[in-house]
Amino acid sequence: MKPPPFDYLAPASLEEALDALAEAGDDAKVLAGGQSLIPLMALRLAQPAVLVDVNGVSELNTLDQGEGALTIGAVVRHRTAERSAVVRDAAPLLAEAMPLIGHAAIRSRGTIGGSMAHADPAAELPAVASALDATFIARSRDRGERTITVDDFFQGYFTTSLAPDEILCSVSFPVLPPSAGVAVEEIARRHGDFAMVGAAAAVVVGGDTITDARVVLINVAERPIRAREAEAAIRGTGASNRSGVFAEAAVLATRDLEPSDDLHASGAYRRKVAAVCVRRALTTATTRAMGA
Repeated sequence: MKPPPFDYLAPASLEEALDALAEAGDDAKVLAGGQSLIPLMALRLAQPAVLVDVNGVSELNTLDQGEGALTIGAVVRHRTAERSAVVRDAAPLLAEAMPLIGHAAIRSRGTIGGSMAHADPAAELPAVASALDATFIARSRDRGERTITVDDFFQGYFTTSLAPDEILCSVSFPVLPPSAGVAVEEIARRHGDFAMVGAAAAVVVGGDTITDARVVLINVAERPIRAREAEAAIRGTGASNRSGVFAEAAVLATRDLEPSDDLHASGAYRRKVAAVCVRRALTTATTRAMGA
């Protein structure tokens, strides 16, 4: 199928892009990698009157490690982040998730900001952002810049707190301590498919004690689910004698879930397998933390 007619704008600067969005209003969409937007337009599920292509905006194509955080521009490609030694060192959970995103051709075009702004609950990057307490920098022409916490950014299925005239400029990931271990576990029908269900985990070990734990569930609700009750149950427990604790944490993380049924899996299947993914992710992350 072909999309309906639209105007195409390719601004050379962020200011030009913000002007274009402000003038077009609700009729405009930002085009980054296009791996989600273009198929939606082809199916006429999205029908923007104006496309604002930000690929030529150099201010959005940055990757910087600052004091305690890694900041990635919105149009940095998945493949660039996947191959970056800076990302592997500063945000290993992000690096762990990158190869799970589609196929190499998709990652070569898709962008960090595009995936976040699309807010698919089956995608890996929103879960990583939730686990790492990422912050989002957005700008509009009329209201300037604002910082959005991850809890406020993702609001529901394919829905974020971005206003129609705002551009997501960058995402900032706090750096975990060197003693952290990370893991992403997911179940998909084939490599490259969206996860039917999954879990991302980060664990910090001091001596033989788990001092911090992060657990986020993928594709079990309309947004990433941070399992804070399970995290609290893990903190302060022994890293060597962990199997019982992680089994309990998996129960706590999935106890109140009500995943929906679809053509890929039933809600009951998702809830059961989510517990398995949580236990596996925590086990792998802890093993890596102890090795570190």
